[in-house]
Amino acid sequence: MKSLHAYHSTHHFAVLSISYEKANAEVRGRFSFFEKYTKHFVQKIHEKNLGDAFVVSTCNRTEIYTTTEDYHSVAASYCSIVGVELEDFISYANILTGEEALLHLFRVASGLESQILGDFEIIGQIKKAFTRFKKEKKYPNLYLERAINTAIQVSKKIKNQTGISNGATSVSYAAVQYVLQQFQDARNKSILLIGTGEIGQNTIENFVKHIPAQSISITNRTAENAKKISEKFRVNTLPFEKIQENILEYDIVIVATGASQPIIHSDWYIRESLTPMKELYCILDLSIPCNVEKSIGQIPGISLVDIDSLSLTIQNTLNNRKNEIPKAEELISEAMDKFFDWEKNRKMVPSIWEFKQNLKQIEANELHKIHKKFQYADILDMELSEKLIQKITNRFAKFIIEHPDKEQEIATLFRDILVLTPPKISKKDA
Repeated sequence: MKSLHAYHSTHHFAVLSISYEKANAEVRGRFSFFEKYTKHFVQKIHEKNLGDAFVVSTCNRTEIYTTTEDYHSVAASYCSIVGVELEDFISYANILTGEEALLHLFRVASGLESQILGDFEIIGQIKKAFTRFKKEKKYPNLYLERAINTAIQVSKKIKNQTGISNGATSVSYAAVQYVLQQFQDARNKSILLIGTGEIGQNTIENFVKHIPAQSISITNRTAENAKKISEKFRVNTLPFEKIQENILEYDIVIVATGASQPIIHSDWYIRESLTPMKELYCILDLSIPCNVEKSIGQIPGISLVDIDSLSLTIQNTLNNRKNEIPKAEELISEAMDKFFDWEKNRKMVPSIWEFKQNLKQIEANELHKIHKKFQYADILDMELSEKLIQKITNRFAKFIIEHPDKEQEIATLFRDILVLTPPKISKKDA
């Protein structure tokens, strides 16, 4: 008998993860999954009857979460859309299945797998990614829904009940700390931030706490977005199309854009009129894939820093956070136990539903006889009957949940005792 909703067990849950642990920033950039790919990806895996899957793609990781056993085919569909070879993807990917995959999701959501330990920006990115994929689907996947909701809940608990996010840091925070540590006169430096997405906004918010707003300028391809952020933090704006001609006016340039290729080029810094060269230009590339040409780092007088390098500036904070890991892991363990209890109970839903439908069928037959004989059925009797059915069903459910090995035996026994056939589930209920 089919369950009321599509159901997937932890046994079929899998994650294919490419992260900073095995791939540097340049390699990770090749596997980035952009929002525009979402609809095509969902359509493709459904056409091939590959179940459900969604992709989380951030600066530190790209991960495919799926509820199908044939996760290699899901990965192949992903690779064809992104434009990479499956063999190349597999060579960098960690593949986890079952309980290990679920544990990985909870650890990622809780900041335990972040390149900067305790970085909770990832949970927001997971929620957004899952929401985008849900919009493209025609039916719910209750397993994924429950898994994501549990990940959100455990992430909140860890953030509130442990010190793993104390001295809160992130890519944006690390960028600001790097500038403050490298430049003793940072307050006197001119800064240009390119990009006003989540990381860009966080970077600006951190900068204005330490550096005068009038020393900071922002630019974005969409001028309206740049204007809103500039008004919020009272910083200057630069038209996006004027970046190239004005970039040498800034001591520090921070790139936090989502382009698929570099937007800052080395020839912008190589000009005959550039004499003498400033003592030091600093460029921080917070983008994945890299949005600044790597060759810029070879030009004398320019310091180019990427995401991987930034993590080295916050080791003291990380050492303190590591002491909080056992507390976080204990909360994750509790969440895993509750999830497995839910999963175990859901496996019993078909039998419980069938049992209740059989009782209701008996009730309907008896009420029909009463109505036929007396041309009347008392409402109070009907309400009492409904309560009795629910009470008996609850006892049946409690027994098979506590004795899962006897589920099928008990369900079959009651069916034989009640002399009824399994009720048919209509398309409306399915």
